Amino acid sequence: MQALYAYSLTEDKSIKDFEKALFRSIEEVDHMYIWTLNLLDEVAEYVVIDSEGRGKKWLPSEQDKFLSSTKLNNNAFIDSLRQNREYVEKVKKYNVDWSFDPEIVRSIYAQLTASDTYTAYLQEGDRSIAKEKDIIKFIFKKIILKTPNIEQALEARFIDWSVDKEVLQAMIAKTFKNFSNDNPAKNKLADLTPNWAEDQEYVQDLLSKAIRYQQEYAVLVGDKTKNWESDRIALMDSLLMQMAITELLHFPTIPVKVTMNEYIEISKDYSTAKSSTFINGILDKILSDLKQQGRIRKEGRGLQD
Repeated sequence: MQALYAYSLTEDKSIKDFEKALFRSIEEVDHMYIWTLNLLDEVAEYVVIDSEGRGKKWLPSEQDKFLSSTKLNNNAFIDSLRQNREYVEKVKKYNVDWSFDPEIVRSIYAQLTASDTYTAYLQEGDRSIAKEKDIIKFIFKKIILKTPNIEQALEARFIDWSVDKEVLQAMIAKTFKNFSNDNPAKNKLADLTPNWAEDQEYVQDLLSKAIRYQQEYAVLVGDKTKNWESDRIALMDSLLMQMAITELLHFPTIPVKVTMNEYIEISKDYSTAKSSTFINGILDKILSDLKQQGRIRKEGRGLQD
């Protein structure tokens, strides 16, 4: 959708350029994923620095002594992550380095040490990865995702943070599920998709076909919106309908209902308040015509409903 929007507003009509930009933005999700995992790693490592600082106090308090524990740095999940070859290679590949804003790690650690959850963690005797994952989940869900200045830092580094955050959360959740074995060699990072080769082809085809048939589909939309002035129809609505028509006509394995629901839901997030109702109505009319013309060809029973 973003690639098509940019294509519609620019004089550069090289599909390959927009295709490359689209795949770079998809890879950026993996960058976010590795950066976030590394942030958890950095927080765990920070306990060593904090412990050394507390140990240098002339008269350390009982709280200082308690928080001097470096247990988090030896956390089973973090230890397994550090031994994961793919993680180590991607940290280097993506030049991950949180030193550009050291206050982020300190802020997370300060909130962590002030929590009852961390106190309970330090007192917990179970060192299995199944148990030790809980404190890492807490850091991610209750601190990283809930702290405004951390989110601002991520937004500054990743331009599509607000859009991709939901995918990132799913990947982190999958990682917690995947890291379930006390043998680090058996724990795997999350994949961006279960079948990237297939999904890559889908992304490429959807973009190229939506552009190739853009004028034709604009006419289909125009025929059903004759009572609307063209400047009253949001560009985003037009693009979403053209993408939906592309799926209906060129992707035989995607059920009609899935396509209709998907683009109506996208419009709720990215277009005007009334767009979903408008798009639903226009697409229903276009779909009816396409069915009568015999142009909707789906593979498998029930895919046309």
